[in-house]
Amino acid sequence: MAVPVYERILELFEAEGIKTLFGIPDPNFVHMFLEAERRGWTVVSPHHEAAGGFMAEAASRITGKPAVAIGTLGPGLANLMPAIQCCLVENSPVIFLGGQRARITEQRVRRGRIQFVKQQPLIEDSVKYAGVIEYPDQTDEVIREAIRKSMTGTPGPTYVEFPHNVTLEEIDDTPVLAPSKYRLFEQGADGDKIAEAVELIRNAKNPILLVGHAVHTSQTGKAVKELADLIKCPVIQTSGGTSFIEGLEDRTFPYGFSEVSIDAVVESDLCIALGTELGEPSHYGRWRHWVENEANRKWIYVQQDPTAIGVNRSYDVPLVGDLRGVVPQLVRALKDTPRAEHPRLAEYIQREQEALDELYEESKTRSDGTGNVAINTARFVTEASRAFPKDGIMIRDGGASVIYTWTYNQAKPHDVLWNQNYGHIGTGLPYATGAMIADRAVNGRERPGMLMTSDSSFLFHIGELEVAVRLNLPLVCVVAVDNQWGLEVGIYRGAFGEGTAEPGVHWSNKVRFDKIAEGFGAYGEYVTKAEDIAPAIERAYANGGPAVIHVIIDPKANAEDKPQYSEFRTWYAEGTQ
Repeated sequence: MAVPVYERILELFEAEGIKTLFGIPDPNFVHMFLEAERRGWTVVSPHHEAAGGFMAEAASRITGKPAVAIGTLGPGLANLMPAIQCCLVENSPVIFLGGQRARITEQRVRRGRIQFVKQQPLIEDSVKYAGVIEYPDQTDEVIREAIRKSMTGTPGPTYVEFPHNVTLEEIDDTPVLAPSKYRLFEQGADGDKIAEAVELIRNAKNPILLVGHAVHTSQTGKAVKELADLIKCPVIQTSGGTSFIEGLEDRTFPYGFSEVSIDAVVESDLCIALGTELGEPSHYGRWRHWVENEANRKWIYVQQDPTAIGVNRSYDVPLVGDLRGVVPQLVRALKDTPRAEHPRLAEYIQREQEALDELYEESKTRSDGTGNVAINTARFVTEASRAFPKDGIMIRDGGASVIYTWTYNQAKPHDVLWNQNYGHIGTGLPYATGAMIADRAVNGRERPGMLMTSDSSFLFHIGELEVAVRLNLPLVCVVAVDNQWGLEVGIYRGAFGEGTAEPGVHWSNKVRFDKIAEGFGAYGEYVTKAEDIAPAIERAYANGGPAVIHVIIDPKANAEDKPQYSEFRTWYAEGTQ
């Protein structure tokens, strides 16, 4: 029995647990979209291909599986490039399918071809693999290679070109291989190295777990919880791994932005690093907060990419393998000999909660919008994050407002999405919709989402609000509005002083995001006082569907008074790390 190539592609993706498809279909893909919907997939067309790529990236993060985005030939692929670049830097396994003219057209030696450019050479430097389905019987090997490369070593994007001449060609409908039959799947580490790691863990006095972004994108939180319960130690979040593992919320501390985290790092004699590149925001694990006590600290490093071992720092026991395979190995090896509790864990937990409470009280001394000064960003963050719904998905976006969030966030969400490595603002709304769509389609859950963002970032892809309305997602967007590029205003003033010209960083104060939301068919509220933020969020969720809360914040404080900015600046310590 034979099936069309487009249907076979869907079968191959289904074997990986993929059930969502993002993109705007052209003639190459209308058959695929129709078949995907018939098979029960959630098929979503965004309003810009870049947003569709970001949606797919968020889908991969929330499911722990690869995801798929498509782009129409020519301009569609050009529009996908921001998402492809982000997936490369954010280590996100998204397979991008690109439409293309029939191969006979590509090989013509002629000028003036319509909607045509040779796409593969333009994209291949931004992906881990770029292949073309030239003939129908190449379908399986090309798609599997794209998935294999996206999921092997350091995850990342891949590209498959789908020329129009193969769209309706057929291929034998042979049994589809399971992932474990054609690629490394949940690879475990060497047994001797596991034994070495266990010995270090048993002998340590002050161990810590350093938990990075990949713990959450691989969906290994439950296994890490088991490991943390056996080691009974503090959990330190990297700046990219800001989700809280369920059951470990009270003993999880953000690296660098918490005094407790710094104490735990300095005093540690063993660091077990999981799912992190140990990049600049972590000071490569050897600079700044790591310097003190470095001579006495051992390192266990779980890393899927063997070429990453020893690059940013040396390790005592590198465990090469997938977190999904290695962490359970450690759990099995330690389960009969759990450790005594870290000597200062109870103190750390108490101090961290006291610090959060103090930050909230301190934020209440700042402007709240009742006088002549608008709401301080710190107050915006504390009030909005305290209203975050239990078990919701938090999405973060923005510049200056994100810096405030590192210090003042009061919520401990189990799923957080933001573009940390690349710093690509504007991803927030597509991330929110993609994550919630995939959570519904693949995981069978309907959880509330909260996007905490700023006006500048929200405007990037505001058209995707229609997608949230179309699918009736319970998403509340809380937008800090200061009518400027906050960080850039601060840079001007830091460089030239207040009162000098600031071209290119201010814009109209006539924009009303609550009214724009209503125009899309969503719920909107306009807030000028801090005390009204939480009630507005509650009303938005009670209303059902998507909502936008327009919150006026103080532009001066947002630009100039950035908490712990000195810590953030150490990420860019050129030549000193």
